[in-house]
Amino acid sequence: MAFISEAACELFSSQPTINGNQSLCTKFTFVAFSSLEELQLVLFSVFLITYLCTIGGNLIIISLILITPALHTPMYFFLVNLSFLEMCYITSVVPQTLVHLLVETKTISVGGCATQMYIFAILGLTECCLLAAMACDCFVAICYPLHYTLFMGPRVCLKLAAASWFTGVVVESAQITLIITLPFCGAGKIQHFFCDIMPVLKLACVDTSQIETVTFAVSMLFIMSPCFLILCSYMRILVAILRIPSAAGRHKAFSTCSSHILVVSLFYGTALFTYLQPKNTHTPETDKAAALMYTMVTPALNPVIYTLRNKEVKEAFQRVRQRNSLRQMA
Repeated sequence: MAFISEAACELFSSQPTINGNQSLCTKFTFVAFSSLEELQLVLFSVFLITYLCTIGGNLIIISLILITPALHTPMYFFLVNLSFLEMCYITSVVPQTLVHLLVETKTISVGGCATQMYIFAILGLTECCLLAAMACDCFVAICYPLHYTLFMGPRVCLKLAAASWFTGVVVESAQITLIITLPFCGAGKIQHFFCDIMPVLKLACVDTSQIETVTFAVSMLFIMSPCFLILCSYMRILVAILRIPSAAGRHKAFSTCSSHILVVSLFYGTALFTYLQPKNTHTPETDKAAALMYTMVTPALNPVIYTLRNKEVKEAFQRVRQRNSLRQMA
């Protein structure tokens, strides 16, 4: 990250040594994809294309929703939030990774690493909460269609979105602050391509078992709670769909939430694999492979899922294209 946290830098520089013989780190070095030296340019090209497609796809979705009155509904309000979050999420990691694929010295200041951890963790937890809010929207739409406009009014949607962002900021700010105040010493070599929690914790000069326990507990509570809410919502949705007498009605109801189901499966599948597996099963290779999924692949697939599997979005896109064609002809 290009940003530097002066407070974090001062914190570490105020303690030049630990135990009298180990210097504290003022910067970290990423191992990244050094073992694939001959494929650096290939990886750079793939990551750059993925990043540009993700940003472009999410910008198209946001613009399409904003200019189409028919899409000014709670579902698409949350989708705008999700698309904006995904752009920030991938931007917190990929640009720096692209630079490190082109240079030999892959370093980052301690303050810059802290900033990246703050941004990445906050956005990750916010997405968990936002996906839960979207599941509630699907639940109300299918189980209580006659009361949908009453239960999911503009003020309710704003409160749910605000609560998602507030939870992400408060919880992860506290957790990351606890981590970055640790002393880091030695070579400062991060076995990853960005500043993630577990690889950074391994560089601490002190026993981190208690902090790892707290981190695991926070992950269990604030990742699994939205997941549990999503599962409960879809259990009720499934029961409601099965009670619909016509096959066409069941198909229409299922298509309403099918895109959200795919996004949730992709996001939580990689998140659970990464953060809730036991410590002794973590390896740099598996961590980097999982991280590629949730930092690049999942954000890139979300615009595709919501575009190709959503009839209303496709129809709105076609109308915009037709209007543009008519303007060009005129």
